[in-house]
Amino acid sequence: MAEKEKKEEQKKIKRKWGDRKDGRRVKAPGLQTIMGYLWPNRTDCEVYLRDVIDATELLKYLEKRNAEHPEYKTTLFHAAVTGMARMVRERPLMNRFIQGRRLYERNEISISFIAKRRFADGAEESLIVLKPKDEDTLDTVSRRICGDVTETRKSEHATGGIDKTLDTLAALPRFLLIPIFKVVRWLDFWGKIPRSMMEGDTHFTTIIASNLGSIRCPSVYHHLNNYGTNSIVITIGTLHKEEVLTSGGTKEVRDVIDIGATLDERIADGFYFARSLKLIKHIFAHPELLEKPLGEDSGYDYQ
Repeated sequence: MAEKEKKEEQKKIKRKWGDRKDGRRVKAPGLQTIMGYLWPNRTDCEVYLRDVIDATELLKYLEKRNAEHPEYKTTLFHAAVTGMARMVRERPLMNRFIQGRRLYERNEISISFIAKRRFADGAEESLIVLKPKDEDTLDTVSRRICGDVTETRKSEHATGGIDKTLDTLAALPRFLLIPIFKVVRWLDFWGKIPRSMMEGDTHFTTIIASNLGSIRCPSVYHHLNNYGTNSIVITIGTLHKEEVLTSGGTKEVRDVIDIGATLDERIADGFYFARSLKLIKHIFAHPELLEKPLGEDSGYDYQ
């Protein structure tokens, strides 16, 4: 049923000349067009953003929610992923990418992360890609993440999809891998990568999210990659107490998380990035917004 729905959705998206399988070509302003030629590599155009987000209200909300629904534990990471999806839904320039020196807007929102099968050195990792829809809420996103991670951790071996493809390629000798990946990079440049290779690959998602707090690690700046179309990487650090200055001018100890973000500056300007971060902070401060379907506007005033 899911496969049938996916095919029907793909039919609704009419591709035009210059479009890719995963994105529509959009007309870029002169500066962005030139930047694509002067700095064709995504790693040449990285901008870094670090901030601290107050998670006090969100934690209260999650505590109440989990007490009412103990069968499904909703975590801070689930809420963060849902918040990211809402931000991208309301801030469409965040869902753009440059590849082959052209600017594209994705056909869908996708957020990816890596799940370890066990919290141990040497344990295998699996790539998980979430594609939130307009009707999704925190509840559906949380259950989907829980289901995907549980399924991944049932086995110590690859579970199929991109993992299986990578395992197959890794078994080939070097003299074959070098020409194979030259062809892959060429296909990537021209937007001809097979859909089977893009599905489940974090390099072709809107946001790569890393929950470093789950391993008690602070947020870091993670580099982008020239391969694929991913333009945003966000890391979430450890939840901790910190004294903050409230809007009333008083100091108060609050629960906060630090985040680190790396973005491709060619997809939007700093003003747009800053407003997108403000929306994330607003969602954390008003977690009831996570109950609204992503297709409904948050009503946030950017003034």
